[in-house]
Amino acid sequence: MPASAVIAVLCVLLVIVVILLVSLRVIPQYQRAVAFRFGHVKPLYGPGLKVVLPLIDSLHRVDLRTITLTIPPQEIITKDNVPARVNAVVMFRVVDPQKAVLEVENYAVATSQIAQTSLRSLLGRVDLDTLLAHRDDLGSDLREIIARQTGPWGVEVVIVEIKDIEIPEAMQRAMAREAEAERERRAKVINAHGELQASAELRDAAETLSQAPASIQLRYLQTLLELGADQNSTVVFPLPVDIMSGLTKMLGSEGQPGSQGDH
Repeated sequence: MPASAVIAVLCVLLVIVVILLVSLRVIPQYQRAVAFRFGHVKPLYGPGLKVVLPLIDSLHRVDLRTITLTIPPQEIITKDNVPARVNAVVMFRVVDPQKAVLEVENYAVATSQIAQTSLRSLLGRVDLDTLLAHRDDLGSDLREIIARQTGPWGVEVVIVEIKDIEIPEAMQRAMAREAEAERERRAKVINAHGELQASAELRDAAETLSQAPASIQLRYLQTLLELGADQNSTVVFPLPVDIMSGLTKMLGSEGQPGSQGDH
């Protein structure tokens, strides 16, 4: 065989080997591939070694893992006209790779835009108190809204969480004053309830003591012992009110004109 023929055969074999090496594609377990041959979609490629013919076939890889998408801070105005900056995080995954390639140009960018628009639209319909107190409920509503838009694209929204809510400092100070006033109101109400309960207990105690006069004297003696327990030099002797009223009546009767002491 002439040398030129051998060289030609070697060149052909080399070209075939290069084409085979270029045509081989390895698809990982967490990916799927949507292949097109002359522009027509082929059956979905699963994981493993696949052959893609150059200049004939084209391959689009789709990641099936859960993707975390951070929504940048959005300027919103709540229902009660309070400006705020809100950001959130969206977790989604592709459940139908063919739809993700055929139905939308870039499913990640499209999902991000839908999430930003839905976030501004939903939070603009609630007041600030609802926004601060019901983040989980708002996140669930937001997930349902985004899922309805991304469902035809083969994208499933797993979770939506509202992360941070920034409000103006003036509003923060007003909320702090409101919270302080609320705490003072509760303290006053609790104090009033305590006074009411104490007065009821004192009334019951007075009724009980009035049924046994000797118990009143024992209470007086107990009070003296409590006062002397601190080594106090001053002794306070409680005097019953009924004795004071009796003395007052006697003094008043003696001071009247025409009494026996005047004769």
